[in-house]
Amino acid sequence: MTIQQLLKTAPVTTLLLASFIGLFIMQILTGVDANNPSTEALLKWGANALPFTMGDDPWRLVSSAFLHIGLMHLLFNGFAMYFFGQIAEPMFGSAKFLALFLLAAIGGNLLNSYVTWQSILDGTGQPGLSAGASGGIMGIGAALLIAALFKISVNGMVLNLKSLIFIMGINLVYGFAVPGIDNAGHIGGAITGLVIALAFAIGYRQRLAVAIQNAAIQQQRTLNAYQTNYSYSAHDNPSYNSQYSGQYHNQPDNQSPYDATSIDQSPHIDTNSTEQDTAVAKNETNVSDINANNSAESITANNSPLSNEAVHHNSIEPEALRKPSVIWQLLPWLAMLFISIGFVWWWQDIHQQLLQVLKAIE
Repeated sequence: MTIQQLLKTAPVTTLLLASFIGLFIMQILTGVDANNPSTEALLKWGANALPFTMGDDPWRLVSSAFLHIGLMHLLFNGFAMYFFGQIAEPMFGSAKFLALFLLAAIGGNLLNSYVTWQSILDGTGQPGLSAGASGGIMGIGAALLIAALFKISVNGMVLNLKSLIFIMGINLVYGFAVPGIDNAGHIGGAITGLVIALAFAIGYRQRLAVAIQNAAIQQQRTLNAYQTNYSYSAHDNPSYNSQYSGQYHNQPDNQSPYDATSIDQSPHIDTNSTEQDTAVAKNETNVSDINANNSAESITANNSPLSNEAVHHNSIEPEALRKPSVIWQLLPWLAMLFISIGFVWWWQDIHQQLLQVLKAIE
């Protein structure tokens, strides 16, 4: 995919990648080592560090997601963002995708700070720093897992659940196997992404159910209109009845002369025979009239349910199309709002604990 195609399909992903690369270039231009930046340089450019982030610099929860420790770190996260972003952004939408990335990055940094703070209180750890977009990227990957689980498609393509589980599993195992990897940041970002994507998937399922019901209602409307038109066309066409009624009237008349005629080779005329022929002809004519009347009545009787059916179809009121509830459309945003409130409370809690310890030391 070219840059132009990526910018058109996933503009936020393109801007995030550009910001990662741009910030790294700015560091190099100011003298920061491209492969092994110093702690002072990382703190200057916005790394996540417990005394600062939980003190007076909460903005580091966001800025550290755009900062990378060395070129290899940037390349790895850049490739992961490119791979996940071009799929997740069209699926969730640009605004939700950006909010998902930022909240997952904040969630990962908060969990990292909490774990570090608890280890300091237990006497088993010490303050450190972290940086990188991996927390946000893990949140995006976890959101794609939920999308694959709920069979949410993007451009008609359903994600492969097993492949996503494999990729996410490799990242987590690599983080635990290699020292210096921020596992808490990865896990915190993944949990945040799971919660947000779950709210998105529930809302998606509800909207999809309403769309399917509306499609069924529209199909029933089309079927009713077709049946009504067919019933009226059959009922309003009198040529069908007159044609076949006339055939039933004419058929006995055409046959009666042959049945009533007697072949007589004698030269004289038998009066009794003539009277008998006349009686037979009259009887056959009466039978023809009765048959014709019965045929007309049967055709009329057969047509009457058709007209009743037309009236019945016209009397059915089509069911109104349904609209999805607003709550399902706002559910992902409500979930992100509650998560943001929870993050503020979490930061305040660690911040107050830190202030109490500092006061006790003084």
